[in-house]
Amino acid sequence: MKDARLGEFEEIILLLVGILEDKAYTLRIAEEFETQTGKSVSIGATHSTLDRLCKKGLLKSELSEPTAVRGGRRKRIFSISASGERALLASRDLRTSLWDQYPAFSKLSLNI
Repeated sequence: MKDARLGEFEEIILLLVGILEDKAYTLRIAEEFETQTGKSVSIGATHSTLDRLCKKGLLKSELSEPTAVRGGRRKRIFSISASGERALLASRDLRTSLWDQYPAFSKLSLNI
């Protein structure tokens, strides 16, 4: 595995792959990104990020069976690798630790 540090966009894309499971292909991931964040994203940005995460060893992909709906073309379906799950956990743990140390919010959590 190369660099397992995640940028915010990479982290969200990885999480969406996990959420979408066997429906995690480029167009569907981009649509879900827009639904979840309210921000638009290009297919190109989504595709290049998915490729980068594969090169980092955080995602793996396989081609689906051809479908008539797609004119006999196959979809590239993504899934999170074990390294990707570790990277997500490390990212979550770091963020949680930092949020827990932020005095303004740690005081709020005591009053809840």
